Amino acid sequence: MEASTVSARPWFPQRVTICEVGPRDGLQNEAVSVRTDDKVRYIDLLAAAGCSNIEVTSFVNPKAVPQLADAEAVWARLAVFPGCRYIALVANERGLERAFAAGVRAIGLFTAASDAFTQRNIGMSVDESLTAFAPLAARAKADGMYVRASISTAFGCPFAGPVRVADVVRVAQGLWALGVDEVSIADTIGVATPNQVFDVVAALVPHLPVQRIGLHFHDTRGTALANIVAGLQSGVAIYDSSAGGLGGCPFAPGATGNVATEDVLYMLHGMGIATGVDLDRVRAASRFIGEKLTGRVVSRAFAALEAADRRAALTRA
Repeated sequence: MEASTVSARPWFPQRVTICEVGPRDGLQNEAVSVRTDDKVRYIDLLAAAGCSNIEVTSFVNPKAVPQLADAEAVWARLAVFPGCRYIALVANERGLERAFAAGVRAIGLFTAASDAFTQRNIGMSVDESLTAFAPLAARAKADGMYVRASISTAFGCPFAGPVRVADVVRVAQGLWALGVDEVSIADTIGVATPNQVFDVVAALVPHLPVQRIGLHFHDTRGTALANIVAGLQSGVAIYDSSAGGLGGCPFAPGATGNVATEDVLYMLHGMGIATGVDLDRVRAASRFIGEKLTGRVVSRAFAALEAADRRAALTRA
């Protein structure tokens, strides 16, 4: 199921890139440990659905994120899907070396807009993280890798409270100066409202191209889709989402799942905005991984479309 025949309004992007984060961000906070075979199958289903960017895993200390301890095993078994970019997160030189050895061609670097969060997440201040990432980004770019950088807690921090727009801009400028290809602005704990999205994007645009800005929303307070519309109105055309609405950050108390890919696709396609991603096939991926997680799929569109299919099947019977 792709875009409807409705034309997108001229002030919206005609096409949006979805970065599917379910295999990484969706699974890292789960109490249930998913088998490597099942992770690979989940990723295959998402790639077959047309997801062009998929966060697959993290090359981080297994003690910090035990659910992703099988990063090398997963990467070694990934199928090749033309046009699909697999992304792995790294936090330091050791992680980058592991990524190189595994054959990774796209990495994600992650810092935050607040020192309180980076200290708990990666054990350093924001400025220290930018200094540490400089040689990582340089090495990755020299090797021809795609480098994606993320700024967590850009709209609010679970430890420090509200975050200043100026702090988000400063960190984004620091990352852009490293030569990264894309900067993703994350609402890690799901506190953002559309007015904040307008303010943050407007403040960023003078410093980096809007085409290189991504947005990452959690739906903790039910505002994720509204925030995406605000992002669209601001010209942003890259959005993170998680199949089934899985996710949460192990270092952010109270953070619930990412905005669900099905919900985002249903909205975008209904608005006439193309994504290249098949909604029904994403549902199949969510259905598969949900069974491995005792049925925990929270997407509203998924639930509604599954119910409609069941009703249709009963009618045919």
